[in-house]
Amino acid sequence: MNIRYCPSCNQEIIGRSDKIYCDPYCKSAHQYEYKKRDEKLYFEIDKQLKTNRKILKKYNRQGKTTLRKEALIAEGFNPKYFTHYWKSSKGNLYMFCFEFGFLAIKEKNNDKYLLIQWQDYMN
Repeated sequence: MNIRYCPSCNQEIIGRSDKIYCDPYCKSAHQYEYKKRDEKLYFEIDKQLKTNRKILKKYNRQGKTTLRKEALIAEGFNPKYFTHYWKSSKGNLYMFCFEFGFLAIKEKNNDKYLLIQWQDYMN
């Protein structure tokens, strides 16, 4: 006979062979923690996306500009978080945080980002 343990409290489960939790309280508590963990991740991602947008908007007042990568990173920008992307006819892949986009480029051995704003022709 295989001994099973409750994923919430680690007590031995007694009863049906398909029973997962030792009691309804443990089932509810475990599912609540699981949901809370998912919501926390969602809010962290949402917060980073909004931070990225705010930073891109701050530095891209004219609609197109080039900026050193370190300057954006120092402000809290994280290029791993973006809402969508757009591939130009030249094959460049622009990442967007809502309506503000960026493209990683190298200029005179310096890592930079080309910042742009979403345009109608990109649809």
